[in-house]
Amino acid sequence: MMDNLMKLAREAEDRMEPRFKELDRMAEDNQWKVIRAFQKFRVSDFHFNGSTGYGYNDRGREVLDLVYADVFGAEAALVRPHFASGTHTISCALFGLLRPGDELLYVTGRPYDTLHKVIGKPGDGTGSLQDFGIGYREAALTPEGEVDWEQAERLIGPQTKVIGIQRSRGYDWRASFTVERIGEMIRRIKAIKPDVLVFVDNCYGEFTERLEPTQVGADLIAGSLIKNPGGGLAATGGYVAGTAAAVQAASYRLTAPGIGGEVGAMLDTLRAMYQGLFLAPHMVGQALKGSVLAAGLFERLGFETSPRWDEPRTDLIQAIRFGRPEALTAFVQGIQAAAAVDSHVVPEAWDMPGYEHPVIMAAGSFIQGGSLELSADAPIREPYIAYMQGGLTYAHVKLGLLQSLERLAKQDIIVM
Repeated sequence: MMDNLMKLAREAEDRMEPRFKELDRMAEDNQWKVIRAFQKFRVSDFHFNGSTGYGYNDRGREVLDLVYADVFGAEAALVRPHFASGTHTISCALFGLLRPGDELLYVTGRPYDTLHKVIGKPGDGTGSLQDFGIGYREAALTPEGEVDWEQAERLIGPQTKVIGIQRSRGYDWRASFTVERIGEMIRRIKAIKPDVLVFVDNCYGEFTERLEPTQVGADLIAGSLIKNPGGGLAATGGYVAGTAAAVQAASYRLTAPGIGGEVGAMLDTLRAMYQGLFLAPHMVGQALKGSVLAAGLFERLGFETSPRWDEPRTDLIQAIRFGRPEALTAFVQGIQAAAAVDSHVVPEAWDMPGYEHPVIMAAGSFIQGGSLELSADAPIREPYIAYMQGGLTYAHVKLGLLQSLERLAKQDIIVM
């Protein structure tokens, strides 16, 4: 059976060779961009030394912020291990920008599951945005996955302070938004209300294109270091980048008003953060090539995928629609079985904190929850879509796909 699967994979690779070359060229361009930023700010080995206590005058931390701002084409950036997750980073960004009486409007539909409790409900007692008197509304996307501008324009009002855009698909069957489309959204939003702040959830998107949302007008973006920009080496953390005022507002939420990014001991995290950023464009390129292979293989076997193998990509996530829970489970378990870490573990669905449905997750990673590493997860709900992401090496993604296909074949879900 494995011989047949290998033959299928080789045939797919031959067909996709031009696409792989395009991704290699993009990774190369992004790699040079990162190196130029390192050179511009004269990164040296003493920048890798950590700090303790308050972390005053930590030059490595200061230069890392400058490098990130340059790479992302932003006025300023804040890169810290003190951000516990992407959700925490986004929460700091939103709480930093918004005040009681303001309103947050998402124009890309309901955001990712873990943000639902950050937004919360009025009077819920959890300290959510709405519990603090911050209004929230959302404009559902059209059936084609586009912004419903008629609805969005109707919802933008005097209290609308921040408009949110989620770049990645989350757990939705829609195309992720390219940076070009995000730029078009921002121009249209600013034409309607020039003083509104545009926030972009950039998780899973960094280095998947040559530009980032801050280079097309976003006031603030946020992401996680255990996703793309950490390069598989950063053990924790997150970043925000954007205008100096917006970054400062987020920094005051992370630490305290008047203190912001001036404190925060980096301990022994700086070397991994610098080296991870250096490696990130290459690692993201490897993951994208693996996602293209995944789409091509599963399309060949009759499954729906999004994006399709030959479509543009703007994040790491590859969605595959299985239609039934046993097929979804077999796929995720196959990805886990290919891991270098915890390959012996058999994933089962469970009630994961922050999610509204039981979730099954393959996460055999060196960094717990590291989404730039090969992983897959899915809420157990119809139409039973798996979301695969990451892969520090293309070879690892390929192995994971082959083992998943082998499981599906052994359960007579596919015929080889």
